Amino acid sequence: LPETVPLYNDMIVFDYLKFMGELRRIPNVEDRVEEALDMVGLYDRADGYIGNLSKGMRQRVGLAQALLHRPEVLILDEPTIGLDPSQVVEARELIKEIGKERTVLLSTHLLNEAQNLCDRVLIINKGKIVAEDTTENLQARLLGAERVIVRVRGEADDLPQTVKKVKGVQSAAAREDGSVEFEYASGRDVRPEVARQVVNAGYDLIELRPIGMSLEEIFLELTGSDAKRK
Repeated sequence: LPETVPLYNDMIVFDYLKFMGELRRIPNVEDRVEEALDMVGLYDRADGYIGNLSKGMRQRVGLAQALLHRPEVLILDEPTIGLDPSQVVEARELIKEIGKERTVLLSTHLLNEAQNLCDRVLIINKGKIVAEDTTENLQARLLGAERVIVRVRGEADDLPQTVKKVKGVQSAAAREDGSVEFEYASGRDVRPEVARQVVNAGYDLIELRPIGMSLEEIFLELTGSDAKRK
């Protein structure tokens, strides 16, 4: 499914999909069209003209066409470009559902899209694959440490020093929002000890939340200039 879906706007949705199915010589084509329409949530638009549909709905028609022959692999190029926020959410949910039954390859420059949708990520720079892994593993590989946010009720001027007392904490610093961010080496989870230390110091612990690098940060780290990496 390309980014700009090639459709015949003067055709009715059902007739277009039937036509495309016949080009593929799909047996029981009308049953397959109904199946595809149901899968992408367009059953109630089957008798409408494609040209009268919103961009989000036209994307769904294109997706139904791509699913007609039940492919083992579905390739999507920027499937949510140009959609409004509610249509983006709907498209992502639909892609996740499709991904439960078949392999979906998603090509996108929207890295939050990949982070939200993909089980594995391939980052390509100048035609070469520079990374292939889960987002979590890429984060761990680049950071070499775990990062955690700790938040307490009220003033917390001494909280960084309190957290640093825990063995294994590599660094701790206050953030602008009043919370404290600390790092510890991967392989030994110090969060329970930090929680006990904070409570024993008299603070009301509100939050202890791990954070990681965003896929944008990972991408920039892996595809930055040679000088930057050195």
